[in-house]
Amino acid sequence: MMVLLLDRVSPSLRGELTRWMLEPRAGVFVGRLSAMVRDRLWDKVSREAGENSGCVMVYATNSEQGFAIRMHGTPSRVIEDFEGLLLVRKG
Repeated sequence: MMVLLLDRVSPSLRGELTRWMLEPRAGVFVGRLSAMVRDRLWDKVSREAGENSGCVMVYATNSEQGFAIRMHGTPSRVIEDFEGLLLVRKG
């Protein structure tokens, strides 16, 4: 399972992501993708997101919490690492 949160990105990028994932709410994408597709979509999002955009990807992996997080740009919420425990802080 993968969740992708996008702030202030172009409508064309959001439209392209709907080919692979569901968008239940504006800027929130959910899907079950292979690791290769997930990494390629993240590369595309990182390349095409504007300077003022914010991107956060949360995906399932073998870790203490059961997930990992990737961030790009300036998202409205910041992920803080407290001794291996990931918590969200409003930015």
